Amino acid sequence: MRVIDIPQIKNLSIPEKILLLEDMWDDIASQESAIPVPKSHMKELDRRLAKHKDLIGELLSLDELQSKIEKRK
Repeated sequence: MRVIDIPQIKNLSIPEKILLLEDMWDDIASQESAIPVPKSHMKELDRRLAKHKDLIGELLSLDELQSKIEKRK
């Protein structure tokens, strides 16, 4: 299906099309269980989470990072 095939959408203004897209994304997000997540993606997420947990003591808070940047000036 293409926009050109649906005159009601084709004739919308750009701001109206953007609002329609936002509504469509919201609808898709509300049905996230209907979208299968590949095992490879889940494996990558697990890997990244494990790495994050390993580095948790080395991470800086936003305040610490800003302070460190200010000291370099």
